[in-house]
Amino acid sequence: MPTLEQVVAFLMTPSWPVVVLGLLVVLGAPVLLHLILARSVTYIVPPVVLLLGPSGGGKTALQTVYERGGTAPPPPTRTSQAAQSVELNASTDAAARTTHRNHDESDGTYTKFLLVDTPGHGKLRNTALGKLRRADKLRAVVFVVDAAALGEPEALGPAAQYLYDVLLVLQKRKSAAAAPGKEGSAGVPVLVAANKMDLFTALPAAMVRAALETEITRIRASRSKGLLDSGVGADDLGAEEHDGWLGEYGSEKFTFDQMQEFDIDVDVLPGTVTAEEPDVDKWWWWIAQRI
Repeated sequence: MPTLEQVVAFLMTPSWPVVVLGLLVVLGAPVLLHLILARSVTYIVPPVVLLLGPSGGGKTALQTVYERGGTAPPPPTRTSQAAQSVELNASTDAAARTTHRNHDESDGTYTKFLLVDTPGHGKLRNTALGKLRRADKLRAVVFVVDAAALGEPEALGPAAQYLYDVLLVLQKRKSAAAAPGKEGSAGVPVLVAANKMDLFTALPAAMVRAALETEITRIRASRSKGLLDSGVGADDLGAEEHDGWLGEYGSEKFTFDQMQEFDIDVDVLPGTVTAEEPDVDKWWWWIAQRI
């Protein structure tokens, strides 16, 4: 067995084995320490709220207002090409109901959450829906629409089509979670944020709700007819139609209340993002109560 003097002499004598051993110690020790610390730390993923909706509805502007927490309107934004996340703090204290500013630890009760803005362009919509399907700790969806444009068919149709797809994804998520052998989970609530209420052409929230329900009824009937005309076998038609049917199966008219069967509450609230004084507190309070 080598003596201490021999070991010291070996280490102090320049040689390739000594150099390699020194590199292993210098480079390996930090890596080993990082792995030990990483295993000992529990990473907490905050709840997620997704911003969805057609382009031009005001999603990015809304995220900017909430991030800044001010009353001045946000600067003009461009169409989002990728999802953008910001971490916010929402308080459920009664005094916080009239403000949408971020809260810090000194404010008392608050909850951190991620507000994720998704691209609304039709060609990028699959990306947003994919994020909706895969989102962990998803607590709510805010679907932003331009209430000043929904009176026109060219705006109402795409908005209702997108909302139909969003609700169907959430319906399938809930149904899959409720399947035998799966751990059940609560449904994800949806807020239809009727934006741009400061404009003269904006539809009231009740009319936004009615217009979307009527258009979704038409879309649902059209999809069902398309399935019938596609030549799907009679044995497969029933199951496939039922799986792709939004809301109460077989109902003649769709209403947002039908989504409660899948533990999905749909609310329609008015507001405006880009006015001189943004009116977004109702939306903020709705989010705070659901995270």
